Amino acid sequence: MTNAILASTSTLHAQDYLEYLIPHLPELYKEKEEILFIPYARPGGISHQEYTEKASEAFSTVGIKVRGIHEFENHAQAVKAAKGIFTGGGNTFLLVSELYRNKVMNVLKEVVQNGTPYMGTSAGTNIGGLSMQTTNDMPIVYPPSFKTLGLVPFNINPHYLDPDPGSTHKGETRETRIKEFHGLNSQPVIGLREGSWLELKDNKVTLKGELPGRIFKKDKVPFEVETGTDLTDLN
Repeated sequence: MTNAILASTSTLHAQDYLEYLIPHLPELYKEKEEILFIPYARPGGISHQEYTEKASEAFSTVGIKVRGIHEFENHAQAVKAAKGIFTGGGNTFLLVSELYRNKVMNVLKEVVQNGTPYMGTSAGTNIGGLSMQTTNDMPIVYPPSFKTLGLVPFNINPHYLDPDPGSTHKGETRETRIKEFHGLNSQPVIGLREGSWLELKDNKVTLKGELPGRIFKKDKVPFEVETGTDLTDLN
């Protein structure tokens, strides 16, 4: 039974790293003294160790130790043995590429679906969907597949931004990009605004946070769903 948090972002304006999610960590990682951190996405190109230290600092506030997956010789075995897992944000192409290169993707899916507590933020949330094709990131590497964990029966667009009617920018909006995705793909997409997350618990997928989510379906008008909405059967 999946027990996970898939959050749009790690950091909200004027807050520290993971600050808004920290109150939910003791419940997610109940009685877990140590978790495994997957720092593959490397935001800004920081090292795996620097990223792990950042995560460690946040988790220490609730008494949970963090070890980076790079500290283990066999990354897939580390995932199998983990009591809890957190995948941080950064570049989704790099994250997915490294998950496949280290033979972690399928193992990660298996352990999370079998109940190992999991949290993802940004890129770590993007991989919770059916594919990574609704990421906002630049394709800095070429992963062997766009297929991801499929913890939910749809795709996710973290950091979703609404069009700004007062902006002078005439480029594509996030909504336009998702419509382009639906020109070639059929699965629904949820736009997760900053501070929102998906809770996967008791065989349910529920939108959490203070803001509504925006749902996109192929050939349909996008619509809003309020926090607390059950998205288990979104397809």
